[in-house]
Amino acid sequence: MQMIEPCFTRFKSAIDSYSLPERFTFPFYYQPDPLCLLAAKELQDSLVQLPASLFDYSQSGKMFGVLLVKNNQGELGYLAGFSGMMTQSEELRHFVPPVDDSTNAEFFKKEQKVINALNAQVTLLAANPDVIKKQQFLAELSTSAEQAITQQHSKNLVQRQARKSRRALAEKSLSAHDFTQLKEQLGKESVADKNELKYLKLTWQEKTIKAQQAVDNLLDVITSIKNKRASMSKALQQKLFEQYRFLNINQEVKNLTDLFIDTAFHQKYGVPPAGAGDCAAPKLLQYAFKVGLKPIALAEFWWGKSPKSAVRQHKNFYTACIGKCQPILTHMLSGMLIDDNPLLQGLSKDKSVEIIYQDEVMAVIDKPSELLSVPGKSISDCVYSRMKLLFPKATGPLIVHRLDMSTSGLMVIALTKQAHKNLQQQFIKRTVEKRYVALLSGRPKQLLDQVEGLINLPLAGDFDDRPRQMVCFETGKAAETKWQRVGFEEQDGKTLTRVHLYPKTGRTHQLRVHCAHHLGFNTPIVGDDLYGTRAKRLHLHAEKLTLKHPSTDEVMAFSAAAKF
Repeated sequence: MQMIEPCFTRFKSAIDSYSLPERFTFPFYYQPDPLCLLAAKELQDSLVQLPASLFDYSQSGKMFGVLLVKNNQGELGYLAGFSGMMTQSEELRHFVPPVDDSTNAEFFKKEQKVINALNAQVTLLAANPDVIKKQQFLAELSTSAEQAITQQHSKNLVQRQARKSRRALAEKSLSAHDFTQLKEQLGKESVADKNELKYLKLTWQEKTIKAQQAVDNLLDVITSIKNKRASMSKALQQKLFEQYRFLNINQEVKNLTDLFIDTAFHQKYGVPPAGAGDCAAPKLLQYAFKVGLKPIALAEFWWGKSPKSAVRQHKNFYTACIGKCQPILTHMLSGMLIDDNPLLQGLSKDKSVEIIYQDEVMAVIDKPSELLSVPGKSISDCVYSRMKLLFPKATGPLIVHRLDMSTSGLMVIALTKQAHKNLQQQFIKRTVEKRYVALLSGRPKQLLDQVEGLINLPLAGDFDDRPRQMVCFETGKAAETKWQRVGFEEQDGKTLTRVHLYPKTGRTHQLRVHCAHHLGFNTPIVGDDLYGTRAKRLHLHAEKLTLKHPSTDEVMAFSAAAKF
């Protein structure tokens, strides 16, 4: 590749017919600019040539990015970068370097060497046979003490019962004087038993404390080294955070700690998220600002095998992550003309809500796509606000259940508190029958041979990239979706698949993730801007709803055909 700056790449294809965007990409919701698509295609062609020893994309995947830039001579080109790390190699010379290069700094090498030596000491001391021997002796001693004390308790109990029997018998047969003397004798025996148990406990306690001290003396050395290691690691980590110094177009600098200090993650854990600053977008912008290149547009795509949890498809474009990148990119893009956030532009203001059914206690509506169910942080227009205007005399919360903003279809609205409680219980107990229709952006392999089936993939929120969800078998909540194949369709030369989806559970983005994840259909829903490719709308619609009327218990079924 021909270079005029380190990492700057000229386009191989003619670009005279392309026009430049007027504003820089809003990185958290965008459609890739045509020139970014061309740059990504050229980068992907070069990625195929990387040796498997360096990056085997059939075994693992990685996020890559391209940044459209102009140099001081006004020449247009692009930068290439990737998230995370890869082994240094000549083949990677055209990729932008990390923001932080402290792993090569003398202070890092020196302090890391000391920490490694402490790790070795801990490992050596923990494997000391004397430690293991003394711990085993302490365990055996504790067991023996417990057994001896239990035996003494049992012995005392037997002797107490014997004394009780002797007293009862003597009370009938002895004179008052003799009975008094016997009681004194029995009292002395009782005190003797208690003292014997007391001294036994003290004897074993002294032995155990002595054995514990012998163990502690050895472990204290290990604990002291561990504390020293932890202190040094924390100090080194803080130094590393300070090495991540991010520029913006005005050459203003902020480090990682400063950028995350007010975030919920930092307030909870005291540090920025792991891997923050190592994503492709911050690397690309940092290099551009550092060498004086003007950023024009940005695009990031996944290359390689899908990860286990998050939904990532080979060659698909994805937005920057919220958790790790938003604080960084907010600073780095300060002072630049940026595209508006499309999610704040009132995408549903010209869309109406259709009333399917209405009586004194409930209503059923057909929600359009891109309308929130309840108010968002920056958007007030929603089903709730519209229903409040439409039914001013309604009591209670109105909203019984929700649909994703991008999902259209049936929602039931409660007009009284009693109806809301009844309907909500039906959803909680999962007695409401729901059917969705979705159009998948391809032909899933399993749908070629099967006409119905079940997807069972537990879901958890992606803490680093909300509102995205991910599949997690360790901490995820159970999520089940029954499906039926409706048929295959052709649109604009593409083969699509129409399916019916019956969610048994109602997790956030459940149907979208179950379709897109590689353990599900491995085929995103058409227009899924989070887990697939953006289009005019998400082709997911809640078309059937069956429930019991909250007042009469009559089973009622409602339907609304999808408009796709």
